Amino acid sequence: MGWLSRVVAAVLMGAGEARAGEMILFDFGPGFDPGKVGTTESRVSAARPGVLRVESGHANEWPGITLKAPDRTWDLSAREWIAADVANLSAEAITVSLRVDSGESDGTANCNYGDVTLKPGERGVVKAAFARRERVKGDIKLFAMRAWPGSRDRRIDPSAVNQLIVYQDHPAADHAFEISNVRAGGSWSLPRNPDLDAATFFPFIDTWGQYMHRDWPGKTGGAEDLKRRIEEENADLAAHPPPGDRDKWGGWAAGPKLEGTGFFRPAKHEGRWWLVDPDGRLFWSYGIDCVGEWDGTPVDDRATWFKDLPPKEGPFAEFHYQAWDVLNGHYQGRRPRCFNFRGADALRKWGPDWQKRTSDLAHRRLASWGVNTIGNWSDEGIRLMRRTPYCTDVWFAGPELEGSEGYWGRFRDVFDPGFRRELRKSMEGQKGKSAEDPWCIGFFVDNEIAWGDGTTTLAEGTLASPASQPAKKEFLADLRKAYGTIAKLNSAWGTGHGSWDALLKSRKPPDRERAKADLEAFTLRTADEYFRICREEVKRVAPHNLYLGCRFAWVNAVAAAAATRYCDVVSYNRYETEAGGLKGPTGSDVPVIIGEFHFGALDRGMFHTGLVPVRDQAARGQAFKAYVASALANPVLVGCHWFKYGDEPTTGRDLDGENYQIGFIDVCGTPYPETIAAAREMGRVLYSARAGGRR
Repeated sequence: MGWLSRVVAAVLMGAGEARAGEMILFDFGPGFDPGKVGTTESRVSAARPGVLRVESGHANEWPGITLKAPDRTWDLSAREWIAADVANLSAEAITVSLRVDSGESDGTANCNYGDVTLKPGERGVVKAAFARRERVKGDIKLFAMRAWPGSRDRRIDPSAVNQLIVYQDHPAADHAFEISNVRAGGSWSLPRNPDLDAATFFPFIDTWGQYMHRDWPGKTGGAEDLKRRIEEENADLAAHPPPGDRDKWGGWAAGPKLEGTGFFRPAKHEGRWWLVDPDGRLFWSYGIDCVGEWDGTPVDDRATWFKDLPPKEGPFAEFHYQAWDVLNGHYQGRRPRCFNFRGADALRKWGPDWQKRTSDLAHRRLASWGVNTIGNWSDEGIRLMRRTPYCTDVWFAGPELEGSEGYWGRFRDVFDPGFRRELRKSMEGQKGKSAEDPWCIGFFVDNEIAWGDGTTTLAEGTLASPASQPAKKEFLADLRKAYGTIAKLNSAWGTGHGSWDALLKSRKPPDRERAKADLEAFTLRTADEYFRICREEVKRVAPHNLYLGCRFAWVNAVAAAAATRYCDVVSYNRYETEAGGLKGPTGSDVPVIIGEFHFGALDRGMFHTGLVPVRDQAARGQAFKAYVASALANPVLVGCHWFKYGDEPTTGRDLDGENYQIGFIDVCGTPYPETIAAAREMGRVLYSARAGGRR
């Protein structure tokens, strides 16, 4: 077994027999009836004693099986996780997910998740770690946070687990896999802290922005702690210089030398995709997003929450501000007053020149941590110091496609002239900054936009838009050219529109199957138009910087295929336990970069783990190493970027209430030693591992 495989196996726990002390939940042995397994677009059979075979379809979003507790619930309060052995019987890589439920779960509340990606014929373990609820007596009425003491979001009650769901998330084809040895493991002892009481809960945030009602290693106890940590961190950075095999760009100085063009570019070398730095050295982008000190939380309507919030006037005035936009929740439609605790702590720590000092520190930290890239959303002042290569983002307020919908908002109307106009305006603002800067790897345009989960989604959204929508007029022009008369279209679609104008005014979608060819054709045209325009406008201003795509989170095959035609590097945000199974869109051989991944735990005073939970900080470091190791072993990946530099505010960020424990540094700016150690370990072997899995 190579060292990369050993790193992954140490975290995912190798498949096989249950270990001593583990509790078997299902062994699928004699007497087990596969016919009693709940199914969603799946067939279940006994492959052999102790093993279930699952054959899943792909019309449903989440085909799979449901395993209910035989006695209604399991009491797993003394355990840390549930796992199962899985084997991929398909001819392509698949991702198998495990959902653990307690109480009434809706897929968000009262459930925990895990997943594993397996190559054809590969065996592995899918594992879901428990994120536990804190017990509170009474109602504390908190809001505008993703989780809080006593909340249910992404947390479970391990003493009342009632079912497990093993499934695939939006598969593109039918698959088959085996599952066996479903077990609970780990050892958990209840924390010594007493239950919380609503009567004495407020205030619950201290001077430094931390939770007041718990203690943990590394918690800031006062101003003297902040000052002392300057010396402690300087000593740590001095003791851990950057890896010695890097050139000034962070490329592989000891490795092969290719043609240097003065800018970053992708290249395939010995069967693996790489970036090539401006001097021609191989470069693998090992990055962190959101490098900077700005991350605020709303304080309006929360007067009792904070122990001693600094006044709006005085030395901390710069950390009071109004939110620009709130997507959802309590403050939606308002611009609440906010406060940036981490920035305030930087002022307390460094004094009036805190911004200069922390900007310099950011570059020193990244170098010492083995990180060679400043990722997306990072502070412009830090990026433009031009000491660490960086990626940046392009945002613009283009016209929306009214009939579309998505988590972050509607898709934009790429046929409206305002789409190109607004993007051009935004790119013009990059002149003299990141455009044509050799330190700039490239530009992401947009983030996790609303492509929909089907190959007809954007066309259906277009037809659901008003008659004035430019995209709808464009679609009807295509249909008139194809059919000539509305009668012929009605015959094909099974509709009864009295005229083309009636179709223009209608917002009712046609039968998807009957109109599928036309819907797919216009979805394809929309995706192609989007990526073509984005590439043209990026390259018009920055011809030598890379166009890095739109950071797919939810994507359909049509959009993914279009990205390969125009992006220099295709980008995905991949919140899973590993990255080895990620391929180029539709199996194409193109370079891919991961724009976001993370892990989080609840052992250091935060309320939400983020999207991929682990037990504690030690487990987070191990999970980090396994993920990066799997990414380095994946020949299409040219990098992966952790989201993000600092923990989100304890009481939720202004945009949407996220309050995830996902930082390399905590809410006071103190590094997490376990995560830093993991980053350094992977940084030391970054290039030798990428070149061939060697130390």
